[in-house]
Amino acid sequence: MGARGTHSPAPLVSVVTVCMNRPDNLYPCLLSIREHCRVSHEVLVVAYRFSAENLARAKADFPEARFLVGDEVRGFSENNNMALRQARGRFCFVLNDDTELRSDVPGRLAEDFSRLPDNAAIVTPRLVNADGSLQLCGRPHYPAAFYVLQQWHLHSEPKDDTLGKTPVFGEVFPTSNISGAAFLIKTDVFRQAGWFDESYFFTPEDIALSTKLREAGYGVYVDRGAEVVHKWKATASRISPAVRPAAIRGSLMFFSRGSSAKYFLLAAPVWLAEFSKYLKACLRRLFRPSDENVLKMRTFRENCAAVFSRRTPKQIFIDSARRWKLL
Repeated sequence: MGARGTHSPAPLVSVVTVCMNRPDNLYPCLLSIREHCRVSHEVLVVAYRFSAENLARAKADFPEARFLVGDEVRGFSENNNMALRQARGRFCFVLNDDTELRSDVPGRLAEDFSRLPDNAAIVTPRLVNADGSLQLCGRPHYPAAFYVLQQWHLHSEPKDDTLGKTPVFGEVFPTSNISGAAFLIKTDVFRQAGWFDESYFFTPEDIALSTKLREAGYGVYVDRGAEVVHKWKATASRISPAVRPAAIRGSLMFFSRGSSAKYFLLAAPVWLAEFSKYLKACLRRLFRPSDENVLKMRTFRENCAAVFSRRTPKQIFIDSARRWKLL
């Protein structure tokens, strides 16, 4: 692994991960990087709102990683950008803390670039669930209409965007979008793009990045033979009443592309969908009072309030988190 001294040779890959005081997520992730990553690399961890005890233990257990402490309220973009701006590698490998490597995925993806066109900017691995089932393999074009339909459960994003396509070589296929859970990107391209867009808070930063790069003429690819385990269902958070409304507001901002008229046309059916879910959650709570149903009711209520809000996604998150005492 590349040394961290300022005069040491730059590593090939900068591995960047963000963890919100979840050692149970972080330790398996960092251990898998230690075991499987064979290329020259550095590891940068944003320790977000960590307790002093957990931070000290993580630093002692993983001396090869550089820990950046973040205690202010920040979202996905801001937290990742803290580390990305300090990355020295030719490539950045952005990795969720709730992931695990089972092979040298960063090395394989970096090698893919040697055979891809010069305008290639991102290669993403296949994501699988903890049980080995497919989660995502590339992501197709995702227009605004699909987003609205998905809120009504009338559209499901395809899991495999390589079906029916011809590979560029081996198991590498063109795709349209990435998942922010794991991807390798050329650092200079990422820097020129301004890193992640901090207008958003939790979503859709990954689709926004993919779209920006494609519109600038860069290529986005998926390597079906590179596999990363993503345990997202196991890490569903109690802070969904703050996360989900911020995500909805961010998605509507992205898909409306600055048009007030388009925003209203998208927001109206989304609000109706969230309000119908809120009513159902209220009924469930009435007949089955449980913590889960209370959480859902709060989440859908906050979602409705966020749809036509003029607040930023970050402010929506902060307001909701304070209201429900989630932070």
